[in-house]
Amino acid sequence: MESYKLFDAEYKFASLIWDNEPINSTELVKLSKTKLGWSKSTTYTVLRKLCERGILQNEEAMVTALVKKSDAQKYESETVVEKAFDGSLPQFLTAFLGGKRLSEKEAEELKRIIEEASQ
Repeated sequence: MESYKLFDAEYKFASLIWDNEPINSTELVKLSKTKLGWSKSTTYTVLRKLCERGILQNEEAMVTALVKKSDAQKYESETVVEKAFDGSLPQFLTAFLGGKRLSEKEAEELKRIIEEASQ
């Protein structure tokens, strides 16, 4: 699971791929320049590193993700809860909401998620 750890710039780069895959590596270079301000060499360096870590794949100049966005998000959220809140989801939610009001729709969605997780 540790391989899902993405640094901020890596996550933004992987998001380009998740949103556009499969994407030709030449198109990815153009997109990285437009969206991230990256040079061709930076794009290929980060691509190579994420391929080596088993997160992305570059075969015959077509780039795809081996790790789903939802799995990377799950890892990131678990890491935050574990590090900052000693693994306590209620403490995390209390801090996250911090006095904010939820809409009725948001409250219902959270109730549904909690009910499904506790069965």
